[in-house]
Amino acid sequence: MFDIGFWEIIFIMVITLLVVGPERLPKIARTAGLWVGKMRGFVSSVKADIDQELAADELKKVLAKQAAVPEVEELIDKVSGDPLAAMESKPPNFSENSLPAEQSEKPADTQVTDDTSK
Repeated sequence: MFDIGFWEIIFIMVITLLVVGPERLPKIARTAGLWVGKMRGFVSSVKADIDQELAADELKKVLAKQAAVPEVEELIDKVSGDPLAAMESKPPNFSENSLPAEQSEKPADTQVTDDTSK
């Protein structure tokens, strides 16, 4: 922003020392430091607010893009209507024949044990 180098800062300090005097210089330096800190805090809060707004706008765009997909709208309609009925309904491409033979004949929780080893 400002291009102030080391020698410019030294020059400003010498001029300030000559104009203000050595007894009032620490108080002025402290006050200037407090003001600089307040300005930095203000700038960082403004940056954080801007970043938050940009993130919110980006999220709104993503949600609008996802809402444009008809399958998502269909799912939202099912879930928002009656959640229990939506769970019981099968997807349009689902059929009992699409399951592997092992899953359609017996439940997956059963285990076959051999009692002859005792």
